[in-house]
Amino acid sequence: MPKAYAFTQHEGPMGEPHPLDSPARAALTGPHAHFAERRGNVLRYPSDVATFTALPEEPDAADWDDIAALAGPGALVPLTGVKVPPPEGWEVVMRLAGVQLVDDGVAAAPDEEAVLLEAKDVPEMLDLVERTKPGPFLPRTIELGTYLGIRRDGALVAMAGERLHPPGWTEISAVCTDEAFRGQGLATRLVLAVAHGIRNRGETPFMHAAADNTNAIRLYESLGFRLRHRTTFLAVRVPDRVPVA
Repeated sequence: MPKAYAFTQHEGPMGEPHPLDSPARAALTGPHAHFAERRGNVLRYPSDVATFTALPEEPDAADWDDIAALAGPGALVPLTGVKVPPPEGWEVVMRLAGVQLVDDGVAAAPDEEAVLLEAKDVPEMLDLVERTKPGPFLPRTIELGTYLGIRRDGALVAMAGERLHPPGWTEISAVCTDEAFRGQGLATRLVLAVAHGIRNRGETPFMHAAADNTNAIRLYESLGFRLRHRTTFLAVRVPDRVPVA
């Protein structure tokens, strides 16, 4: 397991939460506000853009009711970093330990072979994601930021791009390579190229990974990412009965 490093870059004023403590909420109230679907204090991305739902730091019963109303009865709701258990009647379907890593000297650089992926490329991107399982990527996820890919004989064989965008930070996500092209350093090159674009905007790259994905964590650390904190990826199921608006 990676060691924790003290990290103070971009820390907010004393007493204010760091934007990476709740990156989905910071993004949906900041650069991604135009995506936000809101009910009360609960925010989420459209269901074809991203799976994230953002709660207040200490959600109360009304907040959980608002999640249920937004998602609908029986819906599966992914949550990150929630420190309180859901109310009675909510089923915890998944609980996965995760890590958040931040740029601490990444050798970001453009890549001559990397191509900008566009809306017309989404069917190929969805196919690559389905085969490689890097995490959720939906039909409109490409709208969240820049996505780069590498093609061989015309076929998309590797990609990486930008997802959450808290103020001053951008998450690198959807890092994946077709099985037949692994071991060639394509993912590394794309991560560095995406990081280069983020740095050029004056922002700092960060990433998330499952805590047990030690190979990926070792790779990201070798590139200059360092552990900022540990988190929990949670998925809960909304009860069948949804509060009436």
